[in-house]
This record gives sequence, structure tokens and C-alpha cells, in this order.
Amino acid sequence: MQEFTACLKSPPLTPRQPVPELSVRTVGGSTWSISEQSPKNFSLVVFFRGLHCPICANYLCDLQRKLSDFTKQGVNVIAISSDSKERAEKTAEDWGLDQLTLGYGLDLITARRWGLFVSTGRGPTSSGIEETRLFNEPGLYLIRPDGTLYFGSVQTMPFSRPSFAEILNGLKFVLEKNYPAHGQVVDHENPEGSASDWPNANYDPQ
Repeated sequence: MQEFTACLKSPPLTPRQPVPELSVRTVGGSTWSISEQSPKNFSLVVFFRGLHCPICANYLCDLQRKLSDFTKQGVNVIAISSDSKERAEKTAEDWGLDQLTLGYGLDLITARRWGLFVSTGRGPTSSGIEETRLFNEPGLYLIRPDGTLYFGSVQTMPFSRPSFAEILNGLKFVLEKNYPAHGQVVDHENPEGSASDWPNANYDPQ
């Protein structure tokens, strides 16, 4: 509990800086680790609330429909929750997620290190499924092959998440223009001391 409380004070992840370690079991029996990923362009890590969340169901079904589009952009994809193995397997079955890699068992200390918000369960949702005692709220990150953060978005509520269609459109621009990650300044009085552009020499803003 003391370690979890300390994580509550953790700063948000910073673009162009290394992300924390992340390793989860996946439905199907394998292990997925961010440090072992070698995508052509990015790893897309989607944190979702779990089996109890009907909005997550629609969101992940949309993601699965667009998996081939992300693959064409050189993006590896995983969706992760703090659910148990049993709930994760039921998620895959009930939501028809037979192509999307689903990670489960995210511990809440790791969730906090990744800047996610944590909520307490309040009973059954509109889907009739009981919320777990504690669970992470949504988050979405694009991670470069070198393990640094390119893009991040976190929510405190189940709605208003980034659109996968908009992300795909944005990726086209990013890859065509070699567009650098933004939001890297930690000390606004010494911005030059922040992480350098990725790589910015050939960036064309037009």
C-alpha cells in the first residue's frame, strides 16, 4: 500500500523519454513486454477498464476492425486491463476479440507508473457485470521502437477517448513528415535541457 500511495505522486509520462517497464500475460498463454517489442514504427498500448465496461467493448471492437490499418502503418497493438485471466478470456469471447492481443493482470502500481487513474468498483454496470474492487481507467500510448513515448492520452472516465480513425490519419502525417513528438519540455525555464527532437533535421511543417 505504501508503494502504491507513493505512485500516486508520480509525474505523468514525458514524450521522448523512456516509458516504464510493462509486462503482462495475454489471452492465449503468452507473455507480452514493452521492452521486447520491435515494431517498424510504433507500439500502440491501449489500457481499458475491463469486462464490466460496455464502452470499452465498442472501443476495442472498433480497434480490432482497424488492426490491418495499424499493421500497414508499422504499428503493433495490444489492449490491457487489470482484469483476471478468467475475466479477460470472457472479454475476448463475449466481445468477439479473436484477432486483438489482450493483456490482463495489470497491477495497479504499474498502472499508476504509466499515469493511469484508478477507480473503485460500484457494483454492476449497465451491462449487468460487476465492477472489480479496483480497476484502471482508460489510457492510450504510442511508443517508439527505442522505448520512448511519442504520444499519450489518459482519461478519468470511460468516454471521450481518442478516435482510432483520427490516430491512423495522424500517423500518415507523422510518418510522411517525420513529425517529432511534442510535450517534451519539463522545465519551461530551461527548455533546451529537455529531450531533443526526434529526429527533427528533415521535418517539413508544410
